[in-house]
Amino acid sequence: MHLRLTPRLNRRTLIAAGLLAAALPWSAQAMDVAGVNVEPTAKVAGKELKLNGAGVRTRVIIKVYVMALYLTEKKDTAAAVLDAPGPRRFALTMLREVTGDDFGQAFMAGITANTDKAERSKFVNQLAAFGEVFVNQGTMKKGDVLTADWVPGTGMVMAINGKSVGEPLPDVGFYNAVLKIWLGEKPVDTSLKPALLGGKA
Repeated sequence: MHLRLTPRLNRRTLIAAGLLAAALPWSAQAMDVAGVNVEPTAKVAGKELKLNGAGVRTRVIIKVYVMALYLTEKKDTAAAVLDAPGPRRFALTMLREVTGDDFGQAFMAGITANTDKAERSKFVNQLAAFGEVFVNQGTMKKGDVLTADWVPGTGMVMAINGKSVGEPLPDVGFYNAVLKIWLGEKPVDTSLKPALLGGKA
């Protein structure tokens, strides 16, 4: 049996299809940031996370990496990101080659700038383990992708190009201390912070 669409119904169907087609790309397409395709979602601990924001880490005039931040629900303040429940992810895609020592030292400097001595004293062992990941990596090459996931009940789980590196770091306070490198009062890149909070990349 074949159904024939009346002209009126046919117009409505076409309009609805057009609206749906126009809406889908905004929710499904990757975002281009400095030539890197940043996916709109990521799956961590069995949950789908939404892209909160993404931008470029620039040192002087050199583009170092693209960073993307994923949360269960979008947040527009640093405090809200740090308090966000459930799994989280940040991902760095390298735009140039950086030695593991330089990468690790830059991270440590960012943590030191955005935490006090008492806070850091709680994470001595995790700081050491975090730094060792980059020393052991040797060199981060252009195109390499570092992901750092917060997995409730497990800790901070890191991977480079999809391969797990290091041991889980169990304290959410330490995960937040790492996030403060970009979202703290003294962010490593003042233009990247608002981009991660949903502003213009």
